[in-house]
Amino acid sequence: MKRESVGMVKTHYYKPPDALILESQEKLENITIAYETYGKLNKEKSNAIMVCHALSGDAHAAGWHEDDRKPGWWDIIIGPGKCLDTEKYFIICSNVLGGCKGTTGPASINKETKEPYGLDFPIITIKDIVNVQKQLIDHLDIKQLFAVIGGSMGGMQVLQWSVSYPDMVRMAIPIATSSYSSPQQIAFNEVGRRAIVSDPSWNKGKYYNLKFPDNGLSLARMIAHITYLSNESMYEKFGRRLQDKDEYGFDLSTDFQVESYLHYQGSSFTKRFDANSYLYITKAIDYFDLTQNGSLADVFKNIKTKFLIISIDSDWLYPTSQSKEILMTLSANDIDINYCEIKSSYGHDAFLIEGGQLNYTIGNFLSDTRVRDVMSHDLIWIRNDESIADAAQLMITEKITHIPVVSDDDRLTGIVTAWDISKAVALNFNKLEEIMTQDVITAWPDDSIEISAQKMRKYNISSLPVVDDTGRVIGIITTDHISTLLAGNH
Repeated sequence: MKRESVGMVKTHYYKPPDALILESQEKLENITIAYETYGKLNKEKSNAIMVCHALSGDAHAAGWHEDDRKPGWWDIIIGPGKCLDTEKYFIICSNVLGGCKGTTGPASINKETKEPYGLDFPIITIKDIVNVQKQLIDHLDIKQLFAVIGGSMGGMQVLQWSVSYPDMVRMAIPIATSSYSSPQQIAFNEVGRRAIVSDPSWNKGKYYNLKFPDNGLSLARMIAHITYLSNESMYEKFGRRLQDKDEYGFDLSTDFQVESYLHYQGSSFTKRFDANSYLYITKAIDYFDLTQNGSLADVFKNIKTKFLIISIDSDWLYPTSQSKEILMTLSANDIDINYCEIKSSYGHDAFLIEGGQLNYTIGNFLSDTRVRDVMSHDLIWIRNDESIADAAQLMITEKITHIPVVSDDDRLTGIVTAWDISKAVALNFNKLEEIMTQDVITAWPDDSIEISAQKMRKYNISSLPVVDDTGRVIGIITTDHISTLLAGNH
């Protein structure tokens, strides 16, 4: 399939009705969540993928706004024919709590004071950010996410999702991230914060109606941007080439192209980001530590998610060793896990650049979908000693046409349909065993969704009970679960 853009998109806003209780026990009321969606949510609401952005990202992950000079920040992997295929999946991306692109943050108006929060905004954590995303997912009436994906700070959110809401995440794809912030990572963030608060224009965070601390924020961005690049990529991009001159100036002006590049990155950043948001979000990154209350193995013990961990060989900010620490811990807990190290000279920023490797690796992972990855656990069934009238009432109440019949130990003994109920009325039957089909077509958890689709087509049925190796019913898979996911494969 040709890889295409999702086209023109717009940002939506949701205001949760209840106050948010933060990890610090502070209360934050009247919050707004800015988010964008791409693709269509299927009938079962089983094809939703949450995209989590990094420090300076926003909800605009793909497509174009009317005034855009470039598409959303992850357009290289979101869209028709790409790994986050909007012909298959419903993609959601929200601006993080504390951000400055539509979701409530320090620059937002405090309804009590009618002024921007500034430093009155409470300290937040990655867990708080994920809890806000959870409110958005609840608002969209999605019970379980097909996948959660993100790089850098976005990868931290992915890990937090799998820990905080293990039953809600089928697949997790953390990229170029860590299960805790290292001393070096904290150190770089602190230098950036110090650059901002040392700018006289910062004014203890009260600058919104005055001169903004652009010098401090620019310097913070310059420092951070160095950590996103590798030494090799800087040699390839700049070497020791001079900027608009043939020889050294022998003064303190800009001589080298790399200097000019960093000045540009710093200056342009001040036009799209808020200095106080930078302070708060980097602090949230620093506080992130899944090992804080025990070993990583203990934290991961309840995880039920299938993982793809991606690292970058030239990334020295979030090196491969940190990804492998997560890998080894998940493996020790017998979690279904895949791992890939991207080969790139771009350093940490490769997760935003290496579209070819990302599309191939993530696409293969998501397309290798098993019944267990998409089946519904909210199964409606009936005991084999119940009456036909009970089955009829259940069908009416739940608005379903097929009901698995199970024994007292949850083993599948048959299936009863609306047609069977009609036949029972006509023939005056009373017992389920007189009308139910006992030779039931089933699916196994490790079957591919393609095999299940073939069974449904062959026998002209719309759903399959899923059974384990003991014959116990553990879920159900329907055509609505898999039709969207298979759409791009034909």
